[in-house]
Amino acid sequence: MFRSIFSAPLALSLIFPAAAGAADKPKQLVIISFDGAHDNALWQKSREMAAKNGAHFTYFLSCTFLMNREAKKAYQAPHQKRGKSNVGFAQSDDEIRERLGNIWHAHLEGHDISSHACGHFDGRQWSEEDWSAEYATFKTTLKSAWKGVGLEEPAGWQDLVDHGIKGFRAPYLSTGGRADMIAAEKKAGFTYDASLVTRGPAMPVEENGVLRFGLPLIPEGPDEKPVIGMDYNLFVRHSKGEEDSADSAAFENRAYTAFREAFDKQYAGSRIPLQLGFHFVEMNAGAYWRALDRLVSDVCHRADVACVSYSEAIPMIEARGRLQETSGL
Repeated sequence: MFRSIFSAPLALSLIFPAAAGAADKPKQLVIISFDGAHDNALWQKSREMAAKNGAHFTYFLSCTFLMNREAKKAYQAPHQKRGKSNVGFAQSDDEIRERLGNIWHAHLEGHDISSHACGHFDGRQWSEEDWSAEYATFKTTLKSAWKGVGLEEPAGWQDLVDHGIKGFRAPYLSTGGRADMIAAEKKAGFTYDASLVTRGPAMPVEENGVLRFGLPLIPEGPDEKPVIGMDYNLFVRHSKGEEDSADSAAFENRAYTAFREAFDKQYAGSRIPLQLGFHFVEMNAGAYWRALDRLVSDVCHRADVACVSYSEAIPMIEARGRLQETSGL
């Protein structure tokens, strides 16, 4: 269902220096995101986790989960057959109604609603026009979502769709045709992209007016071999992508240790934002969600830590950059 593709930013201009002065450290930012954002039970679980710990998350939504059977017949991704999606579609109108409620309440609670495109296709060979078509489908799907299942949309929904969805993450982290994708992102009104993979926690970079964030490689396991800071990549490493509930507790502890050590290194050092990614699938019997819950519970309450969405992180990082500039660092 998912696979990860390593992407490294080439010829991108760094916006900010990596470190702040030891005497005036910025807050340690922790940026947690979820891809797909479909399972309603996990919407509830993640929102409760955030509320309990004063955290805000980013949800990269796949829009086919707002398409019922009629909408499915009309959907056609670039270079794909009509009615096809790599992640499926909503199973019923009631499911969509509940999902819309979760999306709207998450927005009201301060979380970021962002785009993961629609049918989760690998767009590495897509043109700018292909990406623009998929982004347009995402937007039109959201704009008509409430009406499509017979509900009156809440006041402010259209404003959210038109102006509040600022971020995008490419399915499979696949950005082979990067210039075309970014040009289409800019035209669609996205201000940030979170599709990169970096060699460790890194500041965002700017390309063609779009801020680009990356999930980091973090040391993991007895040999501390680097792995992308995402649940699926841990799932593949730990159990070759096959469910192994018997070893769930061991996988949880390994994941938590990797997350916590990556956090501790930045917290004690340069305080580069730590980004971690998850899916609305509880792999290996929920091992990685439990590890996430432990991390969030352990660190988000600290006065010098902020567990924030990408949209919230951007002005905080920019302010840090300006402070460094004025102090000559």
